[in-house]
Amino acid sequence: MLQDVLQQIEQRNRFVLTSHARPDGDAIGSALACCQVLRAMGKQADVVLHDGVPRIYRTLPFADQVLQADRIAGNYDAAIILECDSIHRTRLEGLENRFLISIDHHVSGRPFADVNWIDPHAVATGEMVFRLAREAGTPFSPEMATCLYTALMTDTGSFMFQGTNEHTFALARELVLAGADPSHCARSIYFAHSVGKMRLLGEALRNLNTEGNVGWTWVTQKQMERCDAKEEDCEGLVNYVLSIGELEVAAFFRELPDGRLRVSLRSKGKLDVAQVAEGFGGGGHECASGCSVDGPLLVAVRRVLDQIRRGPPVQ
Repeated sequence: MLQDVLQQIEQRNRFVLTSHARPDGDAIGSALACCQVLRAMGKQADVVLHDGVPRIYRTLPFADQVLQADRIAGNYDAAIILECDSIHRTRLEGLENRFLISIDHHVSGRPFADVNWIDPHAVATGEMVFRLAREAGTPFSPEMATCLYTALMTDTGSFMFQGTNEHTFALARELVLAGADPSHCARSIYFAHSVGKMRLLGEALRNLNTEGNVGWTWVTQKQMERCDAKEEDCEGLVNYVLSIGELEVAAFFRELPDGRLRVSLRSKGKLDVAQVAEGFGGGGHECASGCSVDGPLLVAVRRVLDQIRRGPPVQ
C-alpha cells in the first residue's frame, strides 16, 4: 500500500492534510512531517485541523503554519487523512467529494478512503510517514525528525506501551541521528502543563474510584469551568489512574457540554481496550483507546465498566 500512496501523490500537485479532532502527538507530528515530505517532493501542501494545535505541541517545527478551520476550502487535488478512521472524526466539512488517502496504524482502522494504507504493526503513524519519506527519497531534516520523534514518543506512552520493541528503538535512533533532540521533545510535552490542567488533575483525583484491577475517574463540565481548563487539558489524566500499582485498566470520563461523556481507556497490556472502545463506536490501540458514550455520567460509567469486565484479553 505504501507504493499505492506514493503513486497517487506523484500524480497530483495540491494536497490538504488533516487528522482527527482533538489531535494528539502522533496526529500533529505525522501531519507536520508528512506536509514537509510533500513539499520536498515539489508539491503544494497545507495542514488543516479542526481544533488547531494543542499548546504543548506548538513549539514543534512548522506548527505555526497549521490552519484551524471547520471546513476544507480550496482547489486541492487530494486530501491525506492521517491517524483517523473516518471523515467524521476530523470534524471538517468539505472532504466528502475529494480524492482521499488514508494513512493509519490503528488496529481499529477502517478502509474509508480511495487509497488506504493501514498498518497495525507500525507503532505510530509517524513511523509510516518516516517510511514514506525514505521511499520517496526526500531529504530528511532535523525539523522533520523532531516532529516524527514526538509522534513516536507520545504514541508509545514514552516507550512504555505494549508493542514497543527493538524496531521502535531503532526508529528512535534513526530520528535522533537525523537531528531530533529527545530531552527537548520530552520537556516540551511533559513539563509544559497549564495551571488549569493541574487544577483539573486535582478534581479528577478527588473523583478517583477503584474496584479490583480497574480504576476510573471523571471531571464534570462544571469542574472544567471552575478550573478554567481547556479540552486539551484532559489529555493524559487517565495515565495518573493507570499509574496505581495494582490496576490493569483505567478509564477517564470527561463530561461534555451536551451531556455526553468522552472516555479515555488505558491498559497495561492484559486487556484489549481497543475492543472495549469499538463496542461504543470508538477505537484505537490495544493499550490506549477512546470513545464517546451517552450520559448521564453514572449510567455511562456503569456501561463502560461492565464492558471492561467482559472485555477480551490481548491475544
